[in-house]
Amino acid sequence: MKRIACVFMLLVVVISMLSCVSASAVNFDCDVKTYSDSILMVNLDSDMVVFEKDADTKRYPASLTKIMTYIIAAEYFDDYDNTKIKIKKSIITDLETNGIVRSGLEWHVGKSLSVTDLLYALMVPVGHDSATVLADHITNESGTDFVTMMNDKAKELGCTQTQFKNPTGVHHPDHYTTARDMYIITKYAMGLPMFSKICSTATYYLEGDEYPIVTTNYMIDAGRGGDYFYTYATGVKNGTTDEAGRCLVSTAMYEGYAYMVVCLHAPYDYEKEITEQYPMIESANLYRWAFLNLAFVTQATKDTPVCEQKVEHAWDTDSVLLVPESDLNIILPYDFNEADVSIVPDTTEAVSAPIQKGEIVTTATVYYKDQPFTQINLVSQDDVRVSLILYITELVKSVLTSVWFLISVFIVIVLFVVYVAVSSSYQKKKQSQSKRKYK
Repeated sequence: MKRIACVFMLLVVVISMLSCVSASAVNFDCDVKTYSDSILMVNLDSDMVVFEKDADTKRYPASLTKIMTYIIAAEYFDDYDNTKIKIKKSIITDLETNGIVRSGLEWHVGKSLSVTDLLYALMVPVGHDSATVLADHITNESGTDFVTMMNDKAKELGCTQTQFKNPTGVHHPDHYTTARDMYIITKYAMGLPMFSKICSTATYYLEGDEYPIVTTNYMIDAGRGGDYFYTYATGVKNGTTDEAGRCLVSTAMYEGYAYMVVCLHAPYDYEKEITEQYPMIESANLYRWAFLNLAFVTQATKDTPVCEQKVEHAWDTDSVLLVPESDLNIILPYDFNEADVSIVPDTTEAVSAPIQKGEIVTTATVYYKDQPFTQINLVSQDDVRVSLILYITELVKSVLTSVWFLISVFIVIVLFVVYVAVSSSYQKKKQSQSKRKYK
């Protein structure tokens, strides 16, 4: 019997495109004069951006780098008060040789200071010496490169435009961040032990010192801050290099509202006598603007229907009301117009029963004056039971009309035709052989 082989090949390519609406910052009407090339202002209670200017452009961070240095050190040590670190003469000498500013540790060479003292020395003054001492100790003790730890942490936090080359912020062409990444880093640091306390300290005495180290952030220094002092400021850190210009991360709180402002690359040129602390000026003015003009508004409660979503295979309904997963509290101007705010579902495609009350069905984007503001989850307001009859009917229908089912039917038909053809040919051949046999 002659063997007949049949080969059928099928190539199916499915491309799925997932569209995700990313909520952008809303720049409310703000008449504050700005000086920095990159600015980001965020409400700390909601993580809502209320003002931004080139927040994703790479900039040199100068001493703002030490916020990440603090994170690595704070997470490395367990006991800040009782862990002592020796101040090596070689470190201080190297800094002096390279013209890098020291902040008081030169008076403690050969002695040991607590991690607590070193963290204050890191964040209150310029802190290059403390940053180097901490990095040297951790590197030698852990056997891990300190800068690698910094960059790994930045990636872990979701910073996509940040790269560190040293723990101090001394200029390096490949040492950069953005205002948005700097916000992420600082917000994380605020959750670590002692960070907020240290960053709001204007004067601190290291163990054994007769004279204190003092802050370079004049916004929090009532005694030395002069016109830069801002009553409601609570931190954090400033820095300056020729390449980075003036930089500042600051926080402020007033009547229950808390904000952070990140300013990068403000004008600075010592030789041309451009030495004004512009980030402190603009930050204070931005805080005044926000405290006087913006407020939390409950735009929708968790019981406020946002839209009606079609439901398939339901027992006694063909739609369900969707409500916010939680109360929608957003920052808006005091005099905002209700018509300027809208909540738009990100998809209107029908969903399938069963659905439980409170189950997330889709998302919605909140718009302010047609600008995407933030995103929320929409949940079902009620339970929706499934109709087994409708479900099974739809299932059978989908199976019968599916591509795979139609391909399977086609294959079966082709195989049947081939089988019939082969069988017929075989029978004819067999009959022919029988006739020749009996002749």
